[in-house]
Amino acid sequence: MRLNGFRYIAKFPPDLKKFVLVAAPHTSNFDFPLAKAAFYLMGMRVRFLAKDSLFKGFFGRLFYLWGGIPVDRSNKLNMVEQLKEQFDKVDELALVISPEATRKSVEHWKSGFYHIAKGAGVPIVCGYIDYDKKEAGVGPIIYDLSDIHKVEETMKEFYRNIGAKVPGNYNPDFTVGS
Repeated sequence: MRLNGFRYIAKFPPDLKKFVLVAAPHTSNFDFPLAKAAFYLMGMRVRFLAKDSLFKGFFGRLFYLWGGIPVDRSNKLNMVEQLKEQFDKVDELALVISPEATRKSVEHWKSGFYHIAKGAGVPIVCGYIDYDKKEAGVGPIIYDLSDIHKVEETMKEFYRNIGAKVPGNYNPDFTVGS
């Protein structure tokens, strides 16, 4: 991070042990290593979802070591239910999800992060990398998940002023699917 001129902003309650961490904006392959470095510097051990093809061969072992959870996109199992169960089984879990689900601009963010957090009874933490300010960190922590539209508004307000690596690939006026 420091080699690239970035700093991290650690505004994180140390007693928060289980949460879904939204990672946005996600517009470049550079987002992953910068985010991983920021989490390390903040003392967070995070888990993340990635397509199963990344978990093969030499680099596959690295993805497991880095906290990766492989996802078989061809399998129609209910991933939200499986991840809610994972939260029940452990004392600590920080699950990173990029709801854009791609590095391209999208109108709608996938709502799985919301349903996982609500079902597991854990908060949503808004994580970010701001390329304009050259900083990474966490923003609002959303505990009240009773209304997906209120969650969406809180997130839009926060992420509206975050600079993406590839601005054309980011839509700050996103909606969260229900």
